[in-house]
Amino acid sequence: MVAVTCIEAVAGLAALAYLGFTARAPNALRSLLKTAAVALLAGAALATGAPFWLVVGLGACALGDYCLSRSGETMFVAGVWAFAMGHLAYVALFLGDDSAVLRQIWTLPGLGLTSVLVLLGGGMAAILAPVAGQLRGAVLGYIPIILAMGLAALTLTDPGLVWVLPAALAFVASDVALAFETFVLSPQHQLRRVLPYVVWPLYWGAQAGFYLSFS
Repeated sequence: MVAVTCIEAVAGLAALAYLGFTARAPNALRSLLKTAAVALLAGAALATGAPFWLVVGLGACALGDYCLSRSGETMFVAGVWAFAMGHLAYVALFLGDDSAVLRQIWTLPGLGLTSVLVLLGGGMAAILAPVAGQLRGAVLGYIPIILAMGLAALTLTDPGLVWVLPAALAFVASDVALAFETFVLSPQHQLRRVLPYVVWPLYWGAQAGFYLSFS
């Protein structure tokens, strides 16, 4: 347990340190901090015997972090699909939990959030399709996958997993913000100075929330 606690602490320190690098140009230290912040959570989850799909989800997202920390379209697409695999792993994790009740997606009060997520997905597709260029296929394919993760989190009824849905929504919010930063905002837009410092806490907080909920 002491070793696991140390791993968790180092993951948190890496996440905190990366906040100072998030708006900088790609470099080796930036990639190391970003990747380690989630990869270490995956290692800690494995060490504690956490559910298989949690380990896979964290590991896939760590791979996505590395890819997105590098330059170039090829690495960006690789990162998108790594995160897609991570989301699908989380879908399997949530729906495989004994407390998952699928009907919460289409019955009140859950239906309200379902409607919001569906409208958000449609809106993002409409906004991003004209501006994503050659990445359009990867971007549009990613949208329903992350929304499926959010909907899967909605099915959980165990009081001990109460933070999973807020974490999932934080993950969705981080991706929406990142999509606007990447494809919609002009290079000179003032929000570009702020968004990196919003995206990272939302994203890493979501991963930490999943880890703490299921480990």
